[in-house]
Amino acid sequence: MTKDLLLIMPQIAVLLTAIGSLIAEMMGKPRGSLWTLIIGMLAATGVAISKIGTITTAFSNTFRVDYLSLWAVIILSITNIFIAVLARSELKNTYREGTVYSLLVFSLLGALIMTGAGDIMFVVLGILISTLAGTALIAYNKTDPATEGAFKYYIYGSVTGAVMLFGLTFWVGIIGSTYLSALNNPELSSLAVIFGFITLLIGIGYAGSLVPFHFWTPDAFEASPVSIAAYLSVVPKVGAIFALAQVARELPVEMLNWPLLLGVIAVLSMTFGNVVALWQDNIVRLLAYSTIAQAGYFLLGVVAIQQNQLAVNALVVFGIAYAVMNVGAFAIVQSCGTQLKDFNGWAKQKPWQAVGMTIFLLSLVGVPPLAGFAGKFLLFGAALDGGYTWLAVAAIINSVISLAVYLRIIVPTYFNEPKPEPIQSTKPGIRLVWISTFVLTIAVGLGLQWFLV
Repeated sequence: MTKDLLLIMPQIAVLLTAIGSLIAEMMGKPRGSLWTLIIGMLAATGVAISKIGTITTAFSNTFRVDYLSLWAVIILSITNIFIAVLARSELKNTYREGTVYSLLVFSLLGALIMTGAGDIMFVVLGILISTLAGTALIAYNKTDPATEGAFKYYIYGSVTGAVMLFGLTFWVGIIGSTYLSALNNPELSSLAVIFGFITLLIGIGYAGSLVPFHFWTPDAFEASPVSIAAYLSVVPKVGAIFALAQVARELPVEMLNWPLLLGVIAVLSMTFGNVVALWQDNIVRLLAYSTIAQAGYFLLGVVAIQQNQLAVNALVVFGIAYAVMNVGAFAIVQSCGTQLKDFNGWAKQKPWQAVGMTIFLLSLVGVPPLAGFAGKFLLFGAALDGGYTWLAVAAIINSVISLAVYLRIIVPTYFNEPKPEPIQSTKPGIRLVWISTFVLTIAVGLGLQWFLV
């Protein structure tokens, strides 16, 4: 038991942080709740870094301590710090401010449970914890749109979760075990594997905003505080994708051509997200559809995960890139405004922020030498090396389409006349986040290219 507890110390640190943050809020100290979050996230990150290279399991093979689960702690803990700082800038002195910080950490705990799942029940538990906390965060503003967005998130989650649990009940009964490793058994019925995987995919697809389980995404993003939309775009999504990768490692291709199924979903997600984003005038909705498209890119690594180690590395690198460039873009939206017209002439008023937003958007496209290019380069390489050339080609075509999406923000930023209203100074927290993510977006891209050379 002691050995197992030591192996999951990063997750224990996150749990203790969530409890400590909640206690600080109950004592009426929201600032203490924020500092508890920051210190706890840094502690979890430090422990996870110390364990990099460990490949083992805990608690009778039900939880995996490996490259994916450890890097998930690092990526999502740092992301949670950025999001908490944005939330402080946006929600300071509002009712139950400290509850937001506690819920952010509880939701992160759910995502981390998913990413290390060696047992089907851990996937289910992780989704439930993450989405319940997310529902409360979406409804924080107590407005009609916030209530509607939270209800959509909750109802879609309830339906997909019920379908997932219904299917997994039969799956576990047929397999005779809840272990993911039990899936890799040639004596299993192919029908049982197909049925179970599809129902599991429904639950994970909802958490990861994959088409056709994405319908809650734009309304929930738009209704939420901008900082919470940033959280929704990264934490549950990365958790769900990494969980799907853990499942895919064990799925026998001979019984079910699951790479083809995930490849089709990837193409649908990329294409739908990019095309629909072309018509959005609300930047938060545009970025919501962008996250649907980016989820499709993530699937390239999942599809090829049994073929090469590059797929695992690609998922981690793209996870880092996606987190920093997405949070950075939302930070500038929080500073500038949520409508496309708010960016008119932004370069003349806030030139450095305009440059920052341009870098984030070009990184989302995958323009070298930025972090997004580094992640997509590895994902495309993993797909090609795994024999999925058609999927890599579809992803490249969609990257071109996405350029048109992000140019809808970049062009008015530099070429339209600015708003006549006087601009407000950027809050220190927002400035800290966008500058930090700006540096990381460039550093990750340049660092990987230096490594490859």
